[in-house]
Amino acid sequence: MRELLLLLGILFLQAAPLEAHEIRPGYLELTEQAPGRYLLLWKGPVRGTQRLKLNPDFPENCKETQVGSATMTPGAFVYSSHMVCEGGLAGRTIAFEGLNNTFTDVLVRIEAADGAVQSQLVRPTSPSMVVDTTAGSTPVLGYLTLGIEHILLGVDHLLFVLGLMLIVNNRWMLAKTITSFTVAHSITLGIATLGFASAPIEPLNAAIALSILFLGPEIVRCWRGETSLTIRHPWVVAFAFGLLHGFGFASGLTTMGLPEAVIPLALLLFNVGVEIGQLAFVALAILLVRSFRVLEIRWPQWAEAAPGYAVGSLGAFWTIQRTAVLLGVIR
Repeated sequence: MRELLLLLGILFLQAAPLEAHEIRPGYLELTEQAPGRYLLLWKGPVRGTQRLKLNPDFPENCKETQVGSATMTPGAFVYSSHMVCEGGLAGRTIAFEGLNNTFTDVLVRIEAADGAVQSQLVRPTSPSMVVDTTAGSTPVLGYLTLGIEHILLGVDHLLFVLGLMLIVNNRWMLAKTITSFTVAHSITLGIATLGFASAPIEPLNAAIALSILFLGPEIVRCWRGETSLTIRHPWVVAFAFGLLHGFGFASGLTTMGLPEAVIPLALLLFNVGVEIGQLAFVALAILLVRSFRVLEIRWPQWAEAAPGYAVGSLGAFWTIQRTAVLLGVIR
């Protein structure tokens, strides 16, 4: 398995400067209470305690009728207000200033007075949308895509999976371990998204980093031919830490404050997207292993060990960084 992970180790070494908090999607909700009159809710992404320079830009016919209410919550900047749009929003363009300079998306939900709903995912490559509630569009692909992006851009989650793959050499045990991780984070993803439990973001991020750091010494023990509970029963450790990582996945949905009516669909599709991204990562790793073996590539001993030390080093770096954020030492 070591041949595979030199290239992946290099990728994760490039991720060392990442901020202690991943950037979550923005969320814009407009609810038409009367013709041309809307209740506005904007949840802007944050990095740590700092707002991203990302804001909705409404058509010229839209004006706020009162001073809005703004609060900073863990994971999002929340702004609510009332807005009047003479002639309505149909056919008008809503843009997102600064979105093209980010790596996140914005989920938009617009509900017309007659109950018609338009949901759309707006991306940095096309940071605007045309309002068309008559189409009755659904956010199916949007939630699925958010799940895929959340896992593929969540380097800490993938690094944990990488650490498990470095420990497990048996294919059956690898399948059992990945399945255990999947079941566990699916449980807490559902519990958290449905509102039955929650975890503060800053302690959660520190704990996830600590789970990665935990795998570092276990990888070294495996290389030395030693044994431990993790090496003998990696699926148990994967399940235990998977419960923790599930809360991290859930934060990608819960911080958006989705309406109760769409939460079951959003939860299902977001979770499917997470699994698609995770399986794609595992499949890529296995394909790399096979390609290296077919090409008979031989790495020097230090290069073979690099991915394992990358897991431990990045786990230690993130643990220290996120603990410092938790304690207020850095922002």
